[in-house]
Amino acid sequence: MKIVRFDRDGRGTWGIVEGSLVRVMGAGFKPSDETLPLADISLLPPCVPTKAVCVGLNYREHAAELSMEVPEEPVLFMKPPSSLCASGGVIRYPSQTQNLHYEAELAIVIGTQAKDVPESEAHKHILGYTCANDVTARDIQARDGQWVRAKSFDTFLPLGPCIETEFDPSNAVISLRLNGETCQHSTTADFIFPVSYLVSFVSQVMTLIPGDVILTGTPPGVGPMEKGDRVEVDIQGIGVLENVVG
Repeated sequence: MKIVRFDRDGRGTWGIVEGSLVRVMGAGFKPSDETLPLADISLLPPCVPTKAVCVGLNYREHAAELSMEVPEEPVLFMKPPSSLCASGGVIRYPSQTQNLHYEAELAIVIGTQAKDVPESEAHKHILGYTCANDVTARDIQARDGQWVRAKSFDTFLPLGPCIETEFDPSNAVISLRLNGETCQHSTTADFIFPVSYLVSFVSQVMTLIPGDVILTGTPPGVGPMEKGDRVEVDIQGIGVLENVVG
């Protein structure tokens, strides 16, 4: 099932994609009898996280590309909710940076509160998955020596276009196209830490709230974006997150 969130009279409304239509979800997230053309709705980020927890390195090929050792445990950082950007939205190029990078990622969307979850129980707390772009001001990241400012500008967390609840994260193709040219292409089978481990690991540190997201790291091939560029994160089985840089 593909769940979208869209703008309706200035408020976020959820719906279920049914071909070219969206079935509006009513009270209690129950499907209603009302449908709208998918082409006519304005997408919002598909969830409203209290936090986005991100994994700094989680593809073996990316570690090799950077000549880095495979980490023994996940390295975590966070993005604020104010950095959210919808599919179809504009990634703003801040004046403070001259080196803005894309990073295609699979995002886990939490469905039920999770704290100290064993790995074997992690799947019970996952609502589904969506596409993410971990936009990064690479020059600021290098100058600061830590990642908060470089990762946290407004619009630096594009998510979407939907939450796919029936998705196998073990071996899905993930790619990124910049102006139609493929720049990243890999599979989640290259993960260092699988999804269940990440949910369990993060939940040992902080309570995960419904709607929170965990970004699972980026494959090799990260690189710069310029104003006017069109960037697409394409994950097999979920869809395409598309944004322009402005």
